[in-house]
Amino acid sequence: MKETCLLFAQYQKARNHAVFSILQTLSPAEREKERGSYYGSLSGLARHIAGGTFFFQGLFKGALSHHDTAVKALVPLESLTIPQDTATEAQWNALVSACASLDEGLIQVISALDEQDFAIPVPVQWYGGNPPAVPLYFLLHQLTLHGSHHRGQISQILDELKIDNDLFGIDAALLPPPGLPQ
Repeated sequence: MKETCLLFAQYQKARNHAVFSILQTLSPAEREKERGSYYGSLSGLARHIAGGTFFFQGLFKGALSHHDTAVKALVPLESLTIPQDTATEAQWNALVSACASLDEGLIQVISALDEQDFAIPVPVQWYGGNPPAVPLYFLLHQLTLHGSHHRGQISQILDELKIDNDLFGIDAALLPPPGLPQ
């Protein structure tokens, strides 16, 4: 389980880097322009990806409070801020940096865990708390799906703008994962 979760975290980091790199090439006005998505703009979608990662990592921190090394990897992330509304250029640059820190923090957390840690129940507060807790590995998977879903929305908008993107690409450096058959 650890190797799989680590592979997904590394994939998430690489794909988030790809999307933010493309969005960096756009003007602030183009990033903030209303695009008809639930989160409005490309910047809004990017903020939501980072905000979702921040939210999930808060859940992980509570569930892993007994695991000093994993918690230490999350502590620096507590001071990150994710802009909620239209981002200035300085806020955008801070968002890019925050997303990279969140992705690296997740890799550090997963790397610090033992195989049995992935079954730790994590309390959830959405859907009325039902179920009241789910295994850590399930939420790590949900985090991957969350990012992929919203990068897909960004990819569609970029396609409509005729901006080349490969936000679902598989980085050769990530495959095959260590210990798994080729």
